[in-house]
Amino acid sequence: MNAARRFRTIWLSDFHLGTRECKASFLLDFLRHNESETLYLVGDVFDGWALTRSWHWDQTHNDVIQKLLRKARKGTKVVYLPGNHDEFARDYAGLSFGRVHVESEVVHETADGRKLLVLHGDVFDGMVRHARWLSVLGAKAYRVLMSINRWLNQVRRVMGMPYWSLSAYLKHRTKQALQFIADFETAMVGVAQAKQADGVVCGHIHHAEIRNIGPILYANSGDWIESCTALVEHLDGRLELLRWVTMDHSPRLVRLDTNAGDGQDNAVPDLVVDAIH
Repeated sequence: MNAARRFRTIWLSDFHLGTRECKASFLLDFLRHNESETLYLVGDVFDGWALTRSWHWDQTHNDVIQKLLRKARKGTKVVYLPGNHDEFARDYAGLSFGRVHVESEVVHETADGRKLLVLHGDVFDGMVRHARWLSVLGAKAYRVLMSINRWLNQVRRVMGMPYWSLSAYLKHRTKQALQFIADFETAMVGVAQAKQADGVVCGHIHHAEIRNIGPILYANSGDWIESCTALVEHLDGRLELLRWVTMDHSPRLVRLDTNAGDGQDNAVPDLVVDAIH
């Protein structure tokens, strides 16, 4: 994977820079190997909540920021839509810093004419809106789980096994978590319909997904804590989810199931995750 892949648009969310859980080296590697005309940073780029405990910031976190700014300087349109963990940046919506545009939400038009509402999504999460203390408590439990996950993967690495997410495994097998995800997706689709958009792109819940819910396209770009995923738009408007995971101890893209059997996914090795028209 020497040459950079080129896309019309890339959406990335939930880096949580400033925490040990952030897979900044994976994210940096992704940014080095993938280019786009427009790059959306869909919230929780920084973890402002981490400032209340132990802030973790190493060179790779600096490198990610420098890489994003370099892309903006070289002509990539970079749009930053703050989330709940970096809500301090919402005060600057409508302004630009270092050619990075800060917005609360935007409407993106795909190459094939679809209008997609883009926003982080936390303002439609009832737990964050109405019980912030409970959300913070949940975040602390999540950090404990991620600490266990980090130790477990150190053991797996010694044994020559690839990265595996304990939290993602539990998320897919817990009824309450699955119901929360379903409720969140329904809320996002409702927002898109209310704004007369053809779809919605969001982050927030650390669960990458792309599918049609009724007439509305729901796409979640995932995160760089557990899944290391990105949503991309090809030049023809086709959307895909990419996953950047560790194989042979180096980050790379891997193939997962596709939602659109149009035959195009076999043309690019190691690429397709989920695709939808």
